[in-house]
Amino acid sequence: MTEKITVAGMVISAMPISEYDKRLVILTKELGKITAFARGARKPTSQYLGGSQPMAFGEFTLYQGRNAYTVTGMKIHEYFSNTMNDIDSMYMGMYFLELADYYGREGIEASDTLRLLYLSMKALTHDTLSNQLVRCIYELKTLVINGEYPNLFTCGNCGKTEHLDYYDPLHDTMICKQCHGPVPKNQIISDSALYALQFIVTSPFGKLFTFTVTEEILEEMNRIVESYMKKHIDKKFHSLEFL
Repeated sequence: MTEKITVAGMVISAMPISEYDKRLVILTKELGKITAFARGARKPTSQYLGGSQPMAFGEFTLYQGRNAYTVTGMKIHEYFSNTMNDIDSMYMGMYFLELADYYGREGIEASDTLRLLYLSMKALTHDTLSNQLVRCIYELKTLVINGEYPNLFTCGNCGKTEHLDYYDPLHDTMICKQCHGPVPKNQIISDSALYALQFIVTSPFGKLFTFTVTEEILEEMNRIVESYMKKHIDKKFHSLEFL
């Protein structure tokens, strides 16, 4: 008999299979993104009913088949879909799952990605931070984890680290005021916005959701992150249409 394994993870998608079963995609710390079948999960009396929903976070006991895993047990610690305060937070959380699915790979441990996803979901359930700031943090830190993100620390032209106040979307880099020449005032990036972005890149996960910014600064931050993502991510995220 195949040996059972227990992994920590979050359900990032669920699809009905046959009359009573579900096909789950789970982002796990140990195995990366995996496919697992939860037999009988659609039955009202199933022990897997709640844990087979997207955003369910906990421990999953599995055994491995030829092409996929089968769930044999669940111990769910958080049902984030039940703790979101409003519909916007729910769809934002679904977008986070879609982005995690986009970057997830089977067989490659995903401890950083899973921890970021967990903390971001947790942040969405509280009112201390705006959803848009949580999104900006989640998106940029996801890029960092995957080793591709805009250059926010040096001038892409001269290499200096001071007076960086313009983002060049063509080359994905900040440019200092001595190098970029005249630019529209609404394209200037403030020191506060740049510092916040640098903080996200360099800070440990536990400190990511410990600050707030004004709407104006957040708009500057989003301008850079959204520009980079639209250029480098070739996927349409359906949750964003609702947002």
